[in-house]
Amino acid sequence: MQTRKLGDMEVSALGFGCMGLSFSYSPFPEKAESIALIRAAVERGVSFFDTAEVYGPYVNEDVVGEALEPFKGKVKIATKFGFRLGGAGGGPRTSGVDSSPDRIRQAVEGSLKRLRVEAIDLFYQHRVDPATPIEEVAGAVKDLIRAGKVKHFGLSEAGARTIRRAHAVQQVTALQSEYSLWTREPEAEIIPTLEELGIGFVPFSPLGKGFLTGKIDAATAFGPGDIRNTIPRFEAEARLANKALVDRLAAIGAPKGATSAQIALAWLLAQRPWIVPIPGTKRLSRLEENLGGADVALSAEDLREIQVALAAIPVRGARYGEAHEKMTGL
Repeated sequence: MQTRKLGDMEVSALGFGCMGLSFSYSPFPEKAESIALIRAAVERGVSFFDTAEVYGPYVNEDVVGEALEPFKGKVKIATKFGFRLGGAGGGPRTSGVDSSPDRIRQAVEGSLKRLRVEAIDLFYQHRVDPATPIEEVAGAVKDLIRAGKVKHFGLSEAGARTIRRAHAVQQVTALQSEYSLWTREPEAEIIPTLEELGIGFVPFSPLGKGFLTGKIDAATAFGPGDIRNTIPRFEAEARLANKALVDRLAAIGAPKGATSAQIALAWLLAQRPWIVPIPGTKRLSRLEENLGGADVALSAEDLREIQVALAAIPVRGARYGEAHEKMTGL
């Protein structure tokens, strides 16, 4: 596996998004299966793993921490803070964004313990908190870096103005936001801003929450609790319309012996040398397929053909419902 730089942090060209092992995409594998899959990714050259306090909550960090404990010093782990957790009955529940300095300091201690590390490699603000100035957030993380508890600071789903304000206080190593062949909004303002400031980009959902694999059609049924049941882009009519894009990717990949998923990942890698997608999966076969995307070389003609297809086949449906969209930053 080739490596890439996110700021001054070197990681594998493709990371592993661990969220789906315990959050958003039920049913979930058993803990032992998840640990085995994460370790299989390491064996295949993946050195960058993404998790978050809120995935579960807490469960995902526990699994990632146990799985990667034997590989300390060989892998980088990114996790996230920024949600208020807790509630009646003692069980952890999410109750809105909270990036107050006290909450950040509380979050880092829990994440360090669950991940079984002395310092977090990359600590993202999970979503912009309108109640806490981003300068305070960056300052709190800066203090954690000085204290040796965090190595790098990141943002997720933040807008260009927020990125600039945060970067002025503490260097931002990476931005994590949704970016793929069917979610291209970052191209307008975000990517130029990151390029100017020397910030890496970590696209989540690089396979369109599974749609760009070609394994989802209008008849596909998602399990109870699967986030795709709430997303307009996954309504049956939208899936039927959006299949045209996946079919085009499959046609481009066929002469190369590549799947539509591999073409989608190769396209992302071809956009900038500091882009590191983090596809997730619950199956070894899909992990191996995804990693094969790093070996697919797209020519200038391939990229032009994909661009023509994108222009001719508009994506149908919003990427999230209205409530979720309100958590993106300016």
